Amino acid sequence: MNIDEIEQEWGVMQLSDSFFPTGIFATSNGLEFLFSEKKIHGMTDVIDIIRINIIQQIGPSDCVALGNVFDSVSKHDFDKVIEADNIIFATKLIKEIRNASVRSGVQLIKCVSEFVKDDEMLNQYKNNVIKNKAHGIFPVAFAISCNALKIKKEKSMMMLLYGFTVGVVGAALRLGLIDHFEGQKIIHNIKPIISQTIKEYSNKSLFEMWQFAPQVDIFQMSHEKMDSKMFIT
Repeated sequence: MNIDEIEQEWGVMQLSDSFFPTGIFATSNGLEFLFSEKKIHGMTDVIDIIRINIIQQIGPSDCVALGNVFDSVSKHDFDKVIEADNIIFATKLIKEIRNASVRSGVQLIKCVSEFVKDDEMLNQYKNNVIKNKAHGIFPVAFAISCNALKIKKEKSMMMLLYGFTVGVVGAALRLGLIDHFEGQKIIHNIKPIISQTIKEYSNKSLFEMWQFAPQVDIFQMSHEKMDSKMFIT
């Protein structure tokens, strides 16, 4: 393993660690609402929620945006990065989810720019976010940050999907839906879905982006109206 590969692995470990301060630990992606309404009961239901989100939303939208940002960065085409930022922002139909994605993305960019000072695209994107010329939406911010840390596109996509999966599993644990052993079983069961999603969406164009999961949209919107909440989404 050469130095570049070692640096890439360090980046993977750092950004994948729940210790990294993006605020994702405070999200449940609507799981809390389903739990409060007694519409979800255990490990099988949690697997279904994660699977639907990845196949119907995150794969065809967030992963496509991430892949296109990587391609645009390699071509030094910042206008295309901004285009991806605007398009993926527009696909986040639920206000609570959209705002959470922006908060996490902006926090990610701020944090990475504290210790990566010499990456041109990272600095340019951060300055555009500060000037309100870019949203800072999480999939785009994640792609920019991974690139700055020399992490390759497919591995970055894997990290994005793994991070979502672990976030939902963590929420299920705190809600008392599952135990820690079941949490690990869920992550293991989702691995083939993550692999297939990366294979399917790593080279799609921005104009092939889509998402369709109306039931997920409804319970995510319903979470926003809850009187008492443990999670922000």
